[in-house]
Amino acid sequence: MSAKMCPQISVVSPVYNAEKIVAKLVTELEGVLQEMAVSYEIVLVDDRSPDRAWQEMKRLAGECQYVRCIRLSRNFGQHPAIMAGLKAAKGEWVVVMDCDLQDRPAEIPRLLQKAKEGFQVVQAKRQNRSDSWLKKASSYMFSKVYGFFTDTRYDHEIANFGIYHRKVIESVLMLGDSIKFFPLFVNWVGYEKTTIAVEHGGRAEGKSAYSFGKLIELAFNTIVSFSNKPLKLMVKFGLSISLFAFFIGLYYIFQKITGEIVVIGYASMMVSIWFFSGIIITTIGVVGIYLGKIFDQTKSRPIYVIDEEL
Repeated sequence: MSAKMCPQISVVSPVYNAEKIVAKLVTELEGVLQEMAVSYEIVLVDDRSPDRAWQEMKRLAGECQYVRCIRLSRNFGQHPAIMAGLKAAKGEWVVVMDCDLQDRPAEIPRLLQKAKEGFQVVQAKRQNRSDSWLKKASSYMFSKVYGFFTDTRYDHEIANFGIYHRKVIESVLMLGDSIKFFPLFVNWVGYEKTTIAVEHGGRAEGKSAYSFGKLIELAFNTIVSFSNKPLKLMVKFGLSISLFAFFIGLYYIFQKITGEIVVIGYASMMVSIWFFSGIIITTIGVVGIYLGKIFDQTKSRPIYVIDEEL
């Protein structure tokens, strides 16, 4: 492939805990892409995997002409790693997929065929997911909570796997959010998009690096980054409490005038203090979270740092 020529397809895959998987991934990708008779490149991004994945990637880069390898300086997370791969990719079409072979390379021809019908984005909708019940349940809950807070629809059966036109990728890379979440970026930039049903394979080796705690953290950060609805809900909640307190106040005034209240009780006063203090602290906490995110954004730190590139 000439240095001046751009491949038709770039495949971008973040790599983590995949020492025993990455060679099989490249082998399957090369088999599929060569059969498609297209020019291609495979961009692997090592998210500072704790195993020997980088050594295996270096070997593959030396043996395979079209394999490009990038190593990040530390573990930045899956989605920053995807962004690093997207920035390096040169293809007219870019396939994004996980490295664990749950996203099956054999589906790539179908994705491209569908894209050529006039779509800039074709996302894979996973059928019969092979994930654990906990991961499927957390994914479903995230889609519902995210949809509520952003007033949008997010399909929990769609993840990173899909094929994207070059102009979609360029639009995604333009987004300056400090918190990255690739599927939501794709939804935000628009363009003509569709989905196709694909079989979701079992993980070839090991287990997912996403613990339940990490999934919760990712969901929380993503919702805060993409929505200010929690702030609006706090305002509505505060106004509702104030309105409720106003009518209660009128009721107590009426009771006082009619002589039904002789001594205002200590218990009601303490309950009120604790209740309203909790509301105030919660509201301040929500505002503080958003201020913290603004602070992170204003620092303009890069979302990843490249240590080595082959």
